[in-house]
Amino acid sequence: MKLTVQVKLLPTPVQAAALEETLYACNEAATWVSSVAFERDVMRNFALREHTYGQVKDRWNLGAQAAQHVIKKTCDAYATLKANLRAGNLGKPDSKRYRRATEKPIAFRSEGAQPYDDRMLSWQHTQRTVSIWTLSGRMKDVAFTSSPEQLARLALYRKGESDLLYRDGMWFLIATCEVPEAEPDINVVEFLGIDLGIVNIATTSDGQIMAGRRLNRGRLRERTLRQKLQKNNTPSARRRLKKRRRKEARRARDINHKIAKHVVAEAERTGRGIALEDLTGIRARVRLRKPQRATHSSWAFAQLGEFIAYKSRKAGVPVVHVDPAYTSRTCAECGHLDKANRASQARFVCRSCGFVDHADRNGSRNIRDRAEELWRRGAQSTAPDPPPNTGSGPGRKRSTTASGARCASPGLSAPGD
Repeated sequence: MKLTVQVKLLPTPVQAAALEETLYACNEAATWVSSVAFERDVMRNFALREHTYGQVKDRWNLGAQAAQHVIKKTCDAYATLKANLRAGNLGKPDSKRYRRATEKPIAFRSEGAQPYDDRMLSWQHTQRTVSIWTLSGRMKDVAFTSSPEQLARLALYRKGESDLLYRDGMWFLIATCEVPEAEPDINVVEFLGIDLGIVNIATTSDGQIMAGRRLNRGRLRERTLRQKLQKNNTPSARRRLKKRRRKEARRARDINHKIAKHVVAEAERTGRGIALEDLTGIRARVRLRKPQRATHSSWAFAQLGEFIAYKSRKAGVPVVHVDPAYTSRTCAECGHLDKANRASQARFVCRSCGFVDHADRNGSRNIRDRAEELWRRGAQSTAPDPPPNTGSGPGRKRSTTASGARCASPGLSAPGD
C-alpha cells in the first residue's frame, strides 16, 4: 500500500536559494510544456517529449531527468483533468466551470511541487540529510526532520519518487512509501456501522457519538474572520489571511485522523468489519438553502472515509460501503420506513413500534445491518487504495494536482493524510 511521508527540509540560505531557483524554473517550463500540449492536442508522455524535450533542457538549463519529470507531470495534470471531466466533477459541458477548465491550458504555480527520482535525490537516514539536484549543481548535506514514527517509516519503506514542495516559507519533501498491509479478515461476521454527519461527525452502531460542535464553531469563527479581513483589504489584513488560510483545513484534518484511528482500532479490537455510507455525488444531489451551503460544502466526509479506508487496509479490517438511502427514516428494530419517524435532527421515534433512539445511532445500526447482509452474500471489502497524497502529505485546497498544476475550476484536489 502506498503512503507518503512528509519531512521538513532545513536548508541554509544558500541551499534555499538554489532550491527556489530550481523549483521556479521547473514550473515555468511545465507551464510552457502545458501550452504546447494544449495547442497541439498532445497529452501523452512520449509523444509530448518529441515536441518539448530539447527546448526544455536548453531553455531552462534542466538536466535530462528533470526535463522528463517536467513533461510527465504536465501529462499527469491533463490526465487528472480528463478524469474529473469524465466524472462530472467540473459540471456539465455547457457549464462555466467546465468551460474555464477546458478552454485554456493548465498553468503551474511557481511554487508547485516538483517530482524527484532516485537519480536526482538520495537520502542519508543516519545523518538525516539529503543530496538533491538543483540548477546550481548537486546540493549535499541538506538537513531534514520529521516525527520519529515518520522517520522510521521513511527508512524502512521508502520507494519511488519524492516531491519537493515550498509552502508558507518552508521546504518539504513528500516521499512515497510502500507499506505492507495486513490480510483482510474474511471470517468477519459482524460490522461496526458508521453514520457520517455534520452536527455529529461520526456515530457508531455501538452508540458512541463524535460530536462536530467544536469543529463547526471553529469553521464559523474562521469564516466570519475571513469576511472581515477581506472587507478591510489592508496589507495587514491580507498578511493575516495568508497566515490563517490553512488553519481550518488542518483542524478538520487532525480531527478526522483521530476519529478514523479510533474507529479502526475499535473494529480491530472487537474483530469486526467497518460499514460506511457510499456518499459519492451527495453534493450534486442535495439542494440546500443559502445559509446551509457553506456548512455543507465544508463537510469533509470524503476525507474521513478515505482515512478510515486506508487505516483499515493497514490493519486488515474489511470495509463495506452501503447505499445510505432511507437509513435515517427506517426503524432499526422493526424496519418500518416513514419520513415522520425522524422527529428531529437528533431524535428518532418509530411510528409503527414506538422504538425511540438517537437518530444517528439508529441510522448507523441500519448501515451495519446492510453491510452484514452484503457480506453474507459474498461482497468484497471496498476499502480502496489510498490517494497519492495519503499519509503525511500536505492537504491541498483549490484546484491543485499533486504536481502543483492550477486549473480554472475546483475539483482536482484530493484529501490527504
